[in-house]
Amino acid sequence: MADAQLFDLTGRVALVTGGSRGLGREMVRAFARAGADVVIASRKIDACEALADEIRSTTDRRALAVACHVGDWGQVGDLAEKAYAHFGRVDVLVNNAGLSPVYDEVANVTEALYDKVLDVNLKGPFRLAAIVGTRMAAGDGGSIIFVSSTASLSPGANVIPYGAAKAGVNNMTVGFARAFAPKVRVNCIVPGPFLTDISKAWDMDAFQRAAKTTILLQRGGEPSEIVGAALYFASDASSFVTGSQLVVSGGSASG
Repeated sequence: MADAQLFDLTGRVALVTGGSRGLGREMVRAFARAGADVVIASRKIDACEALADEIRSTTDRRALAVACHVGDWGQVGDLAEKAYAHFGRVDVLVNNAGLSPVYDEVANVTEALYDKVLDVNLKGPFRLAAIVGTRMAAGDGGSIIFVSSTASLSPGANVIPYGAAKAGVNNMTVGFARAFAPKVRVNCIVPGPFLTDISKAWDMDAFQRAAKTTILLQRGGEPSEIVGAALYFASDASSFVTGSQLVVSGGSASG
């Protein structure tokens, strides 16, 4: 196989949760440019539809928009069914959707907030990987990509439930790799600080000052800089890689 063909996704179908914005949106665009048809899932159907229209007009690939709250067990099952009903297959699954609500003190974390963080970041990805991975293993195989966080490795005091959930994602990566081997590869991207929509709420002056001493590359990542890792795991370029984590953090080890 020629080197350029290693990253070719022609004829494949990629499903991306949290796919309408941020890192997920960049992955959807990259997969479509590489030749894949795409399923774009998030809670906001309008945003999914807008990206689906963009994909159809700029790449000539097929795109399906699906509204889904990944913290809801039933909606996750419906998402999988819609993807298979429309395309007949899923070759790449990216469990990207996540959230990390802000809290002031850990004692003020409510049960509802804790459950919401665990549902979206851990329960939903587990359920979707279980459903899609089982079908992949029974069919032509595929690639499952979890998206974790450096908070799973070194959580700050203000992201403890989120960091714990993402640590569970790291653990699930290995478990699912073992469950679905040898036909399905399961890997995990571990991003550090990226300048996505969520960064609009940051104090950027303070962030940039801190980045000079806490991030080896001394800056936050641009959303497009996740594409290389996503294409690597989705494609034949990583054909002998499973159960692995790839940290994409600019050299940051903290959440």
